[in-house]
Amino acid sequence: MQDTALRIDKWLWYARFYKSRSLAAKHVQAGEIRVNSQRISKSSVVLKVGDVLTFALGDTVRVVEVAALGDRRGPAPEARLLYHDLAGQIAASRNRPGIAAE
Repeated sequence: MQDTALRIDKWLWYARFYKSRSLAAKHVQAGEIRVNSQRISKSSVVLKVGDVLTFALGDTVRVVEVAALGDRRGPAPEARLLYHDLAGQIAASRNRPGIAAE
């Protein structure tokens, strides 16, 4: 396992959000990904456990928290252990009574 940080392009590939590391890097360099609400454009940005990523993937906006860094691109069940999907939590909080939508 990596110790404390991992390049974002590698992590996105390990977590199976993109089919190749170069495709992940392309989306990062296009400024399509935010880390902790900050738009980034360099694939050399390093992620740490606890960082929150926001990005569009197809017709869906993904909001995920980095749960682990990983050390390889494993099978899908292993890849899902690398992150917590926060998009469902955000949608649920917006649908609660007494909570105004933004």
